[in-house]
Amino acid sequence: MDPVLQEIYTLVVPAIPYVAGAYAILWVALVVYIGMTYSRVGHLEKEIAALEESLERRGVGM
Repeated sequence: MDPVLQEIYTLVVPAIPYVAGAYAILWVALVVYIGMTYSRVGHLEKEIAALEESLERRGVGM
């Protein structure tokens, strides 16, 4: 193996767990954020439906 490549590999390989950990944290954070967003959208849809029903009961046209 080329000595330059060997030196590069000896510098890069020990950092692999940190890079993999950073990507794992990023993906977990992204999934949690998307889940929270879907939850909030579902809650807002329920509120909008309740408001529309209330307006219909009051006879207010849209």
